[in-house]
Amino acid sequence: MERATNVPESVARPVDPVPANHYDRFAEAYSAETENNLVNAHYARPAMLALAGDVSGRRILDAGCGSGPLSAALRDRGAVVTGIDASAGMLALARRRLGDDAVLHLVDLSDRLPFADGAFDDVVASLVLHYLEDWGPTLAELRRVLRPGGRLIASVDHPFVAYAIQDPRPDYFATTSYTFDWTFNGQSVPMRFWRKPLHAMTDAFTTAGFRLSAISEPQPDPVARELFPDGFHDLSNKPCFLFFVVEVPPSATGSDD
Repeated sequence: MERATNVPESVARPVDPVPANHYDRFAEAYSAETENNLVNAHYARPAMLALAGDVSGRRILDAGCGSGPLSAALRDRGAVVTGIDASAGMLALARRRLGDDAVLHLVDLSDRLPFADGAFDDVVASLVLHYLEDWGPTLAELRRVLRPGGRLIASVDHPFVAYAIQDPRPDYFATTSYTFDWTFNGQSVPMRFWRKPLHAMTDAFTTAGFRLSAISEPQPDPVARELFPDGFHDLSNKPCFLFFVVEVPPSATGSDD
């Protein structure tokens, strides 16, 4: 599920009777907000597509597909895409975007995935993993459904940004949660993310059996310079998201040979 651009209004907030991260409550507003904005449409998605490269004919799982903009872009580039998301409301929007023949499943990434071993050539997980306290079980499942040599392309909140949004600063080296409100069309919704240090992220990938291929801190799409001049300059000069490409070793033994 891609993240919207709203700056957190409050980091420390009282317990809310509405559950955090309840995308069904604001699916339409969220999808509209992120469709053509700077951070999602001209930074996060182009960066994921650039890292994916030539995807023609590749079987790709969009893990946390939301309303389907990344799935649509991958499909337009010739990929065979399957989408999963934990929000029925977001999947309904994805169905509307992608058509009745799209392969979409209501799946929580904390659960076992309903796919065979080695079913996919690639998995894309755009701004999803930071919703999870423990990446281990999810990464193990993503590795299972990838063929040998397959790739996981993932983006998360940059750990330096997650560390810096709270004052006083939290323990950078600890895995801790932080909560805030997003506002869409005047509706305030509670959100909860998990932050962890960079080494914990890379350790989680390697523990799950992946081999690190790339870590990327990309620039926004140059076309956004004219569309969002102020925001473009700001986004070009400070960290926002962190992108990873990790691979399943090509041999069954997990060696590099």
